[in-house]
Amino acid sequence: MSVLLLVILPMLASLEQFMLSSGRGTGESCVQELIMAVTGDETAATGDMPAYQIRTPSTTLPQGVVMAASPGTLHSPQQLAEEATRKRELRLMKNREAAKECRRRKKEYIKCLESRVAVLEVQNKKLIEELETLKDICSSKTD
Repeated sequence: MSVLLLVILPMLASLEQFMLSSGRGTGESCVQELIMAVTGDETAATGDMPAYQIRTPSTTLPQGVVMAASPGTLHSPQQLAEEATRKRELRLMKNREAAKECRRRKKEYIKCLESRVAVLEVQNKKLIEELETLKDICSSKTD
């Protein structure tokens, strides 16, 4: 459990720092509830006993340096731009394929509806003819 706390507590500190910097208030109650959920210590939320102290991270990256997916691997701005371009192109390609499939399904749906309309029109025409025939039979019986 202590390893988990070592990982989660800095995240909570970063969350609190983000909330402060974004003008959303301290978010103290939210952070305290998270601490209580992680540690299982109900006194952490009330402040009766200082369970763990929330601190801001002591190390920050220099401006312009971005952490990569794996620690120890830093990408240059050019590599980051190429990666972003590749991801965008992949997203656009997937979107084109999805739109193409959506149009195909829509055409198929419309064809089904058109064929159903044709069948129902024929059925309606037959029923009208039958109704007229029955009306003729009924009127001839009453005469």
